[in-house]
Amino acid sequence: MIALCVTEITSWGILYYAFPVVVAEVTRDTGWATATAMAAFSTGAITSALAGVVVGRLIDAHGPRPVMTGGAVLGVVALLAIAAAPNLPLFFAAWVLAGAAQAALLYPPAFIAITRWYGPDRVRALTTVTLAGGFASTVFAPITAVLLEQFGWRATYLVLAGILAVIVVPLHAIFLTPPWPGRHVADPAADGAPVDGAEHARRVLRGRGFAILAGGMAAGAFGMYAATVNLVPLFTSRGMSTQLAALGLGLCGAGQVLGRIFYGVLTRRTSPRGRTFLVVAAGGVTVVTLGLYVGPAVLMIAVAVVAGMVRGIYTLLQATAVADRWGTVAFGRINGVFTAPIQAVTALAPAGGALFAELAGGYPSGYTLLALLTFAGATATLLVRDHPAPA
Repeated sequence: MIALCVTEITSWGILYYAFPVVVAEVTRDTGWATATAMAAFSTGAITSALAGVVVGRLIDAHGPRPVMTGGAVLGVVALLAIAAAPNLPLFFAAWVLAGAAQAALLYPPAFIAITRWYGPDRVRALTTVTLAGGFASTVFAPITAVLLEQFGWRATYLVLAGILAVIVVPLHAIFLTPPWPGRHVADPAADGAPVDGAEHARRVLRGRGFAILAGGMAAGAFGMYAATVNLVPLFTSRGMSTQLAALGLGLCGAGQVLGRIFYGVLTRRTSPRGRTFLVVAAGGVTVVTLGLYVGPAVLMIAVAVVAGMVRGIYTLLQATAVADRWGTVAFGRINGVFTAPIQAVTALAPAGGALFAELAGGYPSGYTLLALLTFAGATATLLVRDHPAPA
């Protein structure tokens, strides 16, 4: 558990949060447009979503140790390729490699490992890892900024590659060693008879409820993520200074860490269907409030903190949605497919939120559209009943 906490902080900090710090220097040095450089970063995120389906199957078959260790090695190679990229096509190619590494290093593979290892006690373990991961930007944004000032962006990525190699590769290789569950497990819905993981996965993935739940949660994720990532232009359109708006965005991020603390209480008091609707609908409420509320800056920022708390809870809701309904049999394969659309829309959310605002004639109206999409996603989740789950 401690090893995963350390590697999640490091992997998120280096493969995800470092780039927003260096992107301005990248564009100044290369002459590439900022939108183009960010498109390369987003290409990596889309790649991560798609590769996650394969990673889930590999972890089911071989366990997390070889997959996550290999992902760390690939991450080192990707960072070296980013640092050395002489032109834009190779820069995009390097971020495709980085996206594949993200698929094997960030939350989804860690969630698979924890869910299979901890079983009924998974919520506490998942909460611990996500609380640790929530500090990735706090740790690595300043480190990246210092390196950037001293060495430039290419050398910064070389140093970050070294950090990933020294910390993440050995921790995964040495500590991800608990026994990995077998293919057949008892199914309480079938009087304790063994259930085959591959057959169980096919049955779940072909089910109408699975498709509805994945679509509903993806819609909610897009609305919530697009709203929070576009807080700075929303707040500045309301008359806030850029510095104060940035502070609001930072406090929204802190709210995500705080919100995760309460998920354990929520799981004890609600059913899977009930809490899914509650969390996604609460996200819709915060989005529409952000769009429509005009008042003192301190209160607008307070709403942003609450929105961040809901997003933080949503992270754990996403991590437990499959196991809560369909158990932990073939969890990697099923969860890989489940999280792919959520990760994809999350990657598109920054540009998507700005597009919604442009189409609606401003950020307040755009946020209303995002809220409607989020509420639609929440309503869809009510159509998925709670299932007896293979243990």
